[in-house]
Amino acid sequence: MKFIKTDIPDVVILEPTVFGDERGFFMETFRDDTFQSEVCERRFVQDNHSKSSCGILRGLHYQTEMTQGKLVRVVSGEVYDVAVDMRKSSPTFGKHVGVVLSADNKRQLWVPEGFAHGFYVMSDSAEFVYKCTDYYAPEFEVSLKWDDPSIGIQWPLVDGKAPSLSAKDEQGLSFAEAPYFE
Repeated sequence: MKFIKTDIPDVVILEPTVFGDERGFFMETFRDDTFQSEVCERRFVQDNHSKSSCGILRGLHYQTEMTQGKLVRVVSGEVYDVAVDMRKSSPTFGKHVGVVLSADNKRQLWVPEGFAHGFYVMSDSAEFVYKCTDYYAPEFEVSLKWDDPSIGIQWPLVDGKAPSLSAKDEQGLSFAEAPYFE
């Protein structure tokens, strides 16, 4: 597995070695000892799986307590995945990383605690799976406005159409009014 640093060093792309032939393929998607030594020391406690249609944007979410680090990947389709640094003491505070994750490229993204996270579905549909370092706690969840100009995410919107959002995400907070981590 390759571990690729991004413009925000704490956010890491994991690119598996894929062994394939005419019968299909095999790849190792997670190995605890390698993750601990190459990325960071974390323990995962919850796995999630979602399916979304083209044009759906989920996020940008984070929890102010019971903060979650997420190791994310796509098993069907293609998404544009984004992590926004919400750690006020970080040199990359307010910056973001965007990466295409797909069933074809088989890449994963490590999004540490202290980051808002979201993704936009670019294919007909996408299945998104991820490991979390803490449990989902909706009472602590914050939704950051997906199109806040102060963050400047260039979402690859299909046909330039506005994304489909949940009611919660339509009410997302601007970066200026969102709670930060120290």
